[in-house]
Formats: sequence, structure tokens, C-alpha cells
Amino acid sequence: MKQKIQNLSAQIYPEVIAYRHHIHANPELSFNEFKTAAFIKEKLTAWGVEFTTMANTGVVGLIKGDIPSDKVIALRADMDALPIKEISDKPYKSNVDGVMHACGHDVHSSSLLGTAYILSQLKNEFSGTVKLIFQPGEELLPGGASIMIKEGVLQNPAPQAILGQHVMPFIPTGKVGFRSGIYMASTDELYVTVKGKGGHGAQPHQNIDPVLISAHLIVALQQIVSRNADPRLPTVLSFGKINANGATNIIPGEVKLEGTFRTLNENWRKDAHHLMKKMAEGIAESMGGSCEFNIMHGYPFLINEPHLTANARGFAEDYLGEENVVDLDMWMAAEDFAYYSQVTNACFYRLGTGNAEKGTTNSVHTPNFDIDEDALKISTGLMAYIALKQLGN
Repeated sequence: MKQKIQNLSAQIYPEVIAYRHHIHANPELSFNEFKTAAFIKEKLTAWGVEFTTMANTGVVGLIKGDIPSDKVIALRADMDALPIKEISDKPYKSNVDGVMHACGHDVHSSSLLGTAYILSQLKNEFSGTVKLIFQPGEELLPGGASIMIKEGVLQNPAPQAILGQHVMPFIPTGKVGFRSGIYMASTDELYVTVKGKGGHGAQPHQNIDPVLISAHLIVALQQIVSRNADPRLPTVLSFGKINANGATNIIPGEVKLEGTFRTLNENWRKDAHHLMKKMAEGIAESMGGSCEFNIMHGYPFLINEPHLTANARGFAEDYLGEENVVDLDMWMAAEDFAYYSQVTNACFYRLGTGNAEKGTTNSVHTPNFDIDEDALKISTGLMAYIALKQLGN
């Protein structure tokens, strides 16, 4: 079976590159992946894979092995791009100004298409069902995963486990990474409006300065991390946007702040929300102003189920060689795959795409992000192999 998967992976490899180039050149923002979905449906139809549409642009395929079994496993790929202007001279660079696949979702979708082809060619030789989830909107709250779950993507049939694969430019091409247990952080968006009384900068005694209040808030709120969070629990609080709209001699009437809060414990997350809001409102009031502290509740933390992850890692070592499977550290970025991990057994692993000689070590979410496409030689077959082994084949 492994040799057959490897042969089919090599066979479909040039096509997978072509799929990736097409999707990369035609990126679509979150929940607008209509052309990408149509492209995926076209390929699945050609291979005789039945599918349904969910969450408007999501595509869910089913490949049933001819050997009877009630076991089901799901494989997930996201499809959306980011609002970033690409810096590239590659022939497959984005054709859409200000939109690019800067997080590798083109890789994920094209790889899962390759996996679908492999499985469609082997269905008379395996037992169980593989559910293919091509998901929209990973990059935008509330996250396509949450919507698809509400619409029943984990039902009819219900998978006993779900796997997700994501590019990682900091891992060399040819290798993959796994971590058991808690892996990625929850994420919340913070929107703060500090109100005061604007006026002339030369007459501060006649004003209530929201800029000064905001400065106090930004510094004081770090106490939530340094003095309220358990030091053994990773916690991040960052403000990346401040809009005062004053001038050198004009104190504005209000200041808007935007930031993010991330952690790895749901109870502490809830407590921190209360502490941040209470502290900000209290400081603003004590300085004569007021504060509206709004929290947009984002993705939960992502947990890799230990038994499933151990199995998947073992299968990867068998497929690639033990030397090509590495350990991952906790990662304070967030992923809406976390929603799946909260309701079923899940394993989210990393596909190495880094190659210094080819210039593919730039981080995701940057305008010059790209991958070493040699990674596509293993991305399709590996996922197929892990899926079939997990199904008991």
C-alpha cells in the first residue's frame, strides 16, 4: 500500500504543482472563495468523488473504500487568501492586486486535491471512509471551521478523527513536525475607545487627554500578563494599532486602540477578559475620561489528541523515515482548526517548506512568502498514508 501511494504521489506531483499555481495566481479573500471552490469541484468530479457544498464556498468530498467498514476520518484544507500585496516575479504570482496566498492555503488545497486523487485510485483496496473538507474563511472571524461545524460537517458520516496539514517555512523541505497536546493559542481581538475632552495642546489643563490615558492603559494592561497570569502559562497581550487623529498642538477627543490577547487556557482567558476590561475602565475614569473596552471572542486553543497524534507521527516516520519527523514547540499563533479539536479527536501537523537556497524561508503573512515546491512531493502521499493507516488499513 505504501509503495502504491508513493507511486501515485509521484504521478500526480506535476498536476499538484499546476493546481497550486492556479490557486495561487487567483487568490480569493475569506468567504469569497467561489472560483477556488469551483476549481476543486471540477477536479473531484473528474475523479468520481461525490461532494456537497457547505458554508457557501466550502466543499466536502467523500471517498468510500470498497471494503466495508464504519470507520471515518476527515482531512481538512483551508482555501482563503490574505489582503496582502504580493512581492514576486514568479509566473504564478497573484493576479489580484492586494490579495495573495501568504499563508500557504493554496498549498493545503492543492495537496488535498492530490490526496483525493490518490485515494480515488485506491478505493477498491481500502476500508473506511475519508471525508475531504475544503474549508473557507480560516483567516477571518468567526472562522469557517465554526460555521461548517454548525452546518454539520462532522456528521453524516461522523469522523472519529480529523487531520490538518499546514506549511511551515522554518522546517526544511522533506520534513514534517508534530506536537502532542496543546499546540496553538486562543486568540481574541481587542477594540478600545478612550474618550476624553479635546482641545489646544498648549492648554492641557482645560482638556482631558485621551492620548495620555491610552499610554497609561497600554503600560498598565501588561500587568495582566506579568502579575496576573500564571508564569507557567503562555500569555500574550499586544496592541498593534493606535489612532489618535490629533496634531502636534491638538489633543483629540478620543483615541482608538486595537490589539490581540492570546493564551492556552480557557478559564484564564475568561478571567483575563474581565480583568482587562475592569482595569482599563478604572484607569480611564480615575483620569477623568471613559473607556469602551470591547473584546471580539476569537478562536479557542488548539489541542492535538495524544493517541491520534502518536499514531500519525508513527505513520509519518514509517512513510518518510524517522529522521524526517521533528518535534514542534508551542505556537502562539491561532488557527480555526482549533474548533475541530474542541469537538473531536484532532491532529494538526506541519509540512516543512523551507529552503534557504531557494529563498523560501520567509514567514507566513509576509508579501514575499513562497514555498519550496519539492514539499508537494510528500504532502499528498503522506496525508493519504496517515488516513488509510488510521482507518486500519
